[in-house]
Amino acid sequence: MRTRNPPLAREHPIRMTSSRANPQPAAVRPSATEAARPSGLLTDLYELTMAAGYMQTHFDALATFELFARHLPARRNYLVAAGLEQALEFLESVRFTKKEVDFLRANRIFQKIRPEFFSYLSKFHFTGDVWAVPEGTIVFPGEPLLRVSAPIVEAQIVETYLLATLSYQTMIASKAARVCTAAQGRAVVDFGARRGHGAEASLPAARAAVIGGCAGTSNVLAGMEFGLPIYGTQAHSWVMAHDRESEAFASFLDAFPDNSTLLLDTYDVRQALTQILAMGRKPSGVRLDSGDVAKDSRWVRRELDRAGWQDVKIFASGDLDEYRIRELLSRHAAIDAFGVGTALATPGDAPHLNMIYKLVEVERDGRIWEAAKLTRAKATYPGRKQVFRHSKSDGEFRFDRIVLESEPAQGGKPLLVPVMCGGKRVANSGTIAEARERCAAGLAHLPKACRQVSQSAVYPVRYSKALKTMLADVRERVRRSALK
Repeated sequence: MRTRNPPLAREHPIRMTSSRANPQPAAVRPSATEAARPSGLLTDLYELTMAAGYMQTHFDALATFELFARHLPARRNYLVAAGLEQALEFLESVRFTKKEVDFLRANRIFQKIRPEFFSYLSKFHFTGDVWAVPEGTIVFPGEPLLRVSAPIVEAQIVETYLLATLSYQTMIASKAARVCTAAQGRAVVDFGARRGHGAEASLPAARAAVIGGCAGTSNVLAGMEFGLPIYGTQAHSWVMAHDRESEAFASFLDAFPDNSTLLLDTYDVRQALTQILAMGRKPSGVRLDSGDVAKDSRWVRRELDRAGWQDVKIFASGDLDEYRIRELLSRHAAIDAFGVGTALATPGDAPHLNMIYKLVEVERDGRIWEAAKLTRAKATYPGRKQVFRHSKSDGEFRFDRIVLESEPAQGGKPLLVPVMCGGKRVANSGTIAEARERCAAGLAHLPKACRQVSQSAVYPVRYSKALKTMLADVRERVRRSALK
């Protein structure tokens, strides 16, 4: 237990059928009058029962929670932080409507809760402070992506949304980074709109995929909302709807003479390309979606070059992920860009992250208690933390140190920065393009072993001596209190 002095103040442009006209530098957020505010009911029931319990028992405290991954999924060497923008939007605007408050009041579990709780919810808004790592930052287990200090009722109510948002987008961005690494500089486009777990999920998934390195998305609404480049080719149904394959190609070229990618594998790849070459009408690109893509792409490239169409790009899709892309390139596939859907929107090899949101400090009446979970399998460290990244002279990351916020940098770069004070943003959280560049720079500075798609490597993350001492002190305090 201690006291704290009072604070002073609280392109890889792929020429498919695409649109890049006047791309927005960042998401255009609707104002409160243009869109409904997010609901405070978007939370787990126990967050609200705890909130009511705190108020019912007059437990008035300032609490600090930290959100981090307990460990990495299998075959992952790092994570890419994403979702902060949506988290901050939620914290700024979350409210309870009268209908929502009445719904809670009528629920039998709240029947003996005093009216003051429901009055509080009707006026609810987040007033806390938030520190976070910028989107696109490479992070590792134990390192807080987000630190929330707020009245304990507020900090508790927002937990569910923060976990869901940062966990999901970080999962997608991390997968995208691996896929783009496997592509070895070739562009990757998010094709996951039809594969996401619900249409709504496809929007943040497209955003996170671009942060992780994708060139753009097929999701048109995501393109509008977040200012992302949008891409598309044509479906097999376009070819099948016409009497002749050559007619399908000619009609599409008529509609999109300057920007068209033609699908070759509806019937027979070689026959399709032969028809296109015979027409003498050069498309922007061609797409392979099935079959022996490596072998077919080499043949297609040879025939295109023989015709003098060296600038026609070959685009590949069809159940691709980082392992399939790596295998294709190892077979010298002549592919200029990839479309990845299912593996990005619903990564089957790591469908969730073990993100947690844990209490690390409680302040009541000017006195501070550090808090930690002590069970052996799920122990956490107490205290408000900072993460310092230490690098070699050439910029390569050497190791990270997780420390108490008051500890010196010792030559490291701090990862957590203030993003919200008193419930209001203190700085612009940056554009998606900046987050994408941050991710690319971080990957370039990772040790080579950590960048490998197929190789597991452990990046060194160290806890400071002061943190370890504080954890021991908390264990002893808990032990003594149990004996009383």
